[in-house]
Amino acid sequence: MKPMMHVLFVLGVLQTAAVHADFSGEVVGVLEGDLIEVRHRQQAERIRLNGIDCPEKGQPFGTGAKQAVIALVFGKKVTLKIHGLDKYGRTIADVILPEGTNVSRQLVKDGWCWWYRKYAPHDSILETLEREAKNAKMGLWADAAPIPPWDFRRNRRGQAPEWIEMDSAPVEVMP
Repeated sequence: MKPMMHVLFVLGVLQTAAVHADFSGEVVGVLEGDLIEVRHRQQAERIRLNGIDCPEKGQPFGTGAKQAVIALVFGKKVTLKIHGLDKYGRTIADVILPEGTNVSRQLVKDGWCWWYRKYAPHDSILETLEREAKNAKMGLWADAAPIPPWDFRRNRRGQAPEWIEMDSAPVEVMP
C-alpha cells in the first residue's frame, strides 16, 4: 500500500506542477483589456494579465484598452510566466511578447490600466510606470478623475435600478 500511495503522491505533485508551468502559445482571443485566450494543448486557455486591472466594458477607456491589447498580442506567439489561478480558475500570468515586452507593463506605461496593488503590491516597476503615465496624462489618465475598475464593478453590483417617468407610467432602466 505504501508504494501505491507514494506513486499517487508523486503523480499529484507532477500534475500540480504541470498546471502551473510556464508555456508559450498563440493569442487567439482578447476578451477584455486584461483577459486574453492563448492556444495551449489544442485548446484556448483564458489568461488574466498579472498585476493590472483594465477599465471594464461599458466604462470609459474600456474599449480603448481592449483595442490596445488586440494591437499588441492578437495572433502572436507569447510566453507566459505563470503566477497561479484567480478565484474564477483562470491562469494569472505575465505575458511576454517575442521581443521581450511584458504586456502588463506596456499597458500601464501607455495609460490603459491601473497597477492592481491588491494583487501585485510589491511590483515597483508597475508602480513607477503608473506614476509616469499619470504625470504624462497618458490614456485614461487624461481624464480628470478616472474611476478604477474595482470601484466601477462594486458600484454596478450595488446600484439600484433607475426609474424614469414617461406618460405617467414608470419604466425601469437597467444599467
